[in-house]
Amino acid sequence: MGLGAYLLYFALLMIIPLLAQGKVKRAYKKYSQIHNSSGMTGAEVARKILNDNGIYDVKVEATKGTLTDHYDPRAKVVRLSEHNYRNPSVAGAAVAAHEVGHAIQDEENYAFLKFRSALVPVASFGSNAAMFLIIAGMLLGAGASGGSTLASGMMLIGIVFFAAAVLFQVVTLPVEFNASNRAMEQMVSSGVIQNNEEKETKKVLDAAALTYVAAALVAVLELARFILIFLSQRD
Repeated sequence: MGLGAYLLYFALLMIIPLLAQGKVKRAYKKYSQIHNSSGMTGAEVARKILNDNGIYDVKVEATKGTLTDHYDPRAKVVRLSEHNYRNPSVAGAAVAAHEVGHAIQDEENYAFLKFRSALVPVASFGSNAAMFLIIAGMLLGAGASGGSTLASGMMLIGIVFFAAAVLFQVVTLPVEFNASNRAMEQMVSSGVIQNNEEKETKKVLDAAALTYVAAALVAVLELARFILIFLSQRD
């Protein structure tokens, strides 16, 4: 791969996440300033959907920051950023419903969520150890005719570890898309949103989903690059 191709590749790695994050921020900023027709805050939306699904052991709490919303399956808590927790916006309702979607997945033992949870320690260790092993293998293999056995071995182990982290990113996609689909269904059936709000809510959820797609795409591209480097060192 020439210098120009490398520069293009790294530019794509930076641009793809930035474009996705920019889309999320624009959608969130716009729809966080528009009130939903039900007048329900994110906290109220979350609690209503949980109760409607017979889930009473999951708490709803406020957390600091912007777009720091998440569901903690260990503590059984839906945590919403302050603005979403306290304001009756279209964006706040969408985000709250999405996080409750994860709580419903947890309650129903959704297979992809369980698989992703099982991958967390492997992916965490793999992402940290992989780069060290891959870079060390590349440095040791540089200049060695055909690549040394030690260098190849280190790179291969690093690639396997990195592949575990990539698998986590890929498995995250169905988990997030499913949570968004559940969010839309729950908000419509519960009357939280009506008429044209469905379109606006979908824009918020789709923008958020795009960040996960971008992260998975970047991870797959990086894995492919490492595999190509490994194969070239063995030639």
